[in-house]
Amino acid sequence: MKNIASYLKNILLFKPANNKKPFMLDESSGKQTSNKESSEEKSSHKSSEEEKTQQDDKPSPGDKSQEDDKSSSVNNFSEEDKSSSEDKSSEEEQSSSGDKSSEEDKLSESKLSKNQASNEKTDENSEDVEGVSENYTGSKKSDRKKYRKKGIIRPIPIKDSEILKNKDDRKAQKNYDGQDTRISKSMRTCLEVMKQRYSADINGDFKIREFKVQVKDKAYDAFVCFFDGLTNTSIINSSILVPMMTMSIMPIDTEEQSVKEIIYNHLIPQNQITICKTYQEVVDGVNFGGIGIFVDTLDVAFAGDVKGWEHRSVEKPETELNIRGPRESFNETCRVNSALLRKTLKDENLIVEDVLVGVRSKTPCSIVYIKNIANKKLVDEVRKRLKSIKIAYLRDSGELESLLEDDTFLPAPQMLLTERPDRVASYLSEGRVAIIVHGSPFVIVVPITLFNLIHSPEDDYLRFPYSTLLRMVRIFGTMITLFLPATYLAITTYHHEMVPTDLLLAIASSREKVPFPTIISLLMMEISFELIREAGVRIPGPIGSTLSIVGALILGQAAVSANLVSPILIIIVAVTGLGSFAIPDFSLGYSLRALRFCYIFLAYFAGLIGITFGIFLHLLFLVDAKSFGVPFFVPFAPRSKGRRKNTVIRLPIWAQEYRPDFLNPKDIKQQPSISRGWVKSEKGVKADGRESKNR
Repeated sequence: MKNIASYLKNILLFKPANNKKPFMLDESSGKQTSNKESSEEKSSHKSSEEEKTQQDDKPSPGDKSQEDDKSSSVNNFSEEDKSSSEDKSSEEEQSSSGDKSSEEDKLSESKLSKNQASNEKTDENSEDVEGVSENYTGSKKSDRKKYRKKGIIRPIPIKDSEILKNKDDRKAQKNYDGQDTRISKSMRTCLEVMKQRYSADINGDFKIREFKVQVKDKAYDAFVCFFDGLTNTSIINSSILVPMMTMSIMPIDTEEQSVKEIIYNHLIPQNQITICKTYQEVVDGVNFGGIGIFVDTLDVAFAGDVKGWEHRSVEKPETELNIRGPRESFNETCRVNSALLRKTLKDENLIVEDVLVGVRSKTPCSIVYIKNIANKKLVDEVRKRLKSIKIAYLRDSGELESLLEDDTFLPAPQMLLTERPDRVASYLSEGRVAIIVHGSPFVIVVPITLFNLIHSPEDDYLRFPYSTLLRMVRIFGTMITLFLPATYLAITTYHHEMVPTDLLLAIASSREKVPFPTIISLLMMEISFELIREAGVRIPGPIGSTLSIVGALILGQAAVSANLVSPILIIIVAVTGLGSFAIPDFSLGYSLRALRFCYIFLAYFAGLIGITFGIFLHLLFLVDAKSFGVPFFVPFAPRSKGRRKNTVIRLPIWAQEYRPDFLNPKDIKQQPSISRGWVKSEKGVKADGRESKNR
């Protein structure tokens, strides 16, 4: 059995014959190697002082025991504990030498497999001791004993030149990297710092252009650095390089101006130039499509905005289609999105406040609000949450949404993500705040309520009877999506008396040949429908719609023909899917699709009582939820004092004089009582234009 165990150990616990450096420490093998070879291998990893001490303490060449190797490795401890460690190590050597000599006698008489197993054990022990001696120099004796017992093997440490041992070394390294340090007056120093920061020797798209600029009949060395592909090279040539290399020789009255002032005021005609005092300011500008300009003898640098990256043009919305209304949508560029909002609102009080999010990515985000309408506390709360985010990289507004929301586990979105500028402009005019994320075509709007998620941007462009009808259809579709499969399961399983007899017999006859329970058939069809929907989204456009239609028809017909499901169940699943497509907000649609399965399981376990319990818990969570301090079910729970003219039923736009009171805007009134000037009087308005109490 021992032979079999050792054989399996050799197979399962395979170790290479020669451990390559620097992955593992040097190990003194169980083979009878000379101590000269082991000492020469160790001396290659030690300093010159340690080599001298090792040569003084080198054992005699005739001694071939492993204990001497261990003692030579243990003698490498710190000078403070050297005397005590030597005494105890000698005692351990004497006690272990006798035992291991007897073991060697037995091993010589035993079989070859046992000999190999013992050699492996001695190899591991020697690695442990050497790992402790070389990696834990200067540690306490208790720590050394602990690691020796546990048999921990440590990798070879980094060279001392690569380890920053104290604060001075870290500070020197930080200064060398150019982080948060002032710009040097030497252009060569600045050039080396920028090359080191951007790894210019291997970075193919990082470009450096050296030239000379002449100021006051004296030539100064200068260079510019930028990323090819992020910048507009024509702007760099015409607005920076050409003026600095040619206009500097033109006569300019600059007797009382310094070199920095002459370059900034006369030689760089670029419209967006900032003076930077640290390397990090220049790096931030270059990373965002700018250019860094360094001139010899100046302790400052210049950063110019010369962005020229490729981006998607303004196109029509993809996720919020409409029949009437504007056909523009946001794209992935922050400034294009803010320009679309300014083009729509045309208000000088519209504020676009920039905030960088992401420790490494430094993703530009913009807080957009109307200064004389939005509540100051709401703006401060949005600003506080954005600036308090500590994340390495921010790539999309969806990531920012999960970092800003009040309740992560609430089964409903607490922010509105839209790609329509007209919709964002409408919410800004009510006193809400928008957040633009560079790199995302979706803009975040806060705060919102549950009813905002049911509204469509097309509601404002249709006559109010049509808008009200469409909202009722959406609410009905929401109810169908959540409760229709669960209600069907509860009635057919528990509550037969609630169905008319003829319908009950029809359902029973259609399920006569189906071998599965209703819950299994329902889950099969719901999961199949979700798979078809997801596949239709992932497959390219023309094929996706074809797959969705053909796949649903073929799958449903085949399932009925195979007696896996009943025909009425196909109708239930199809109507449920149509109800989910009627939800205008895609994030709310995801939430209801997930909750539908929860209601199905509740109906299976407790029938209509389970559904009622689920509705109670669901409403409890929604009523308790908040979006940036605004209750999610306002203005109904809690009830607000304002007039609800655009919550569920939409009244004509001339009757919507007030902004939502739960937002506490600075200006509650959005238009006069008689907004149509050609109308002399309206219902509920007096002749002098004052609003009556009954309006």
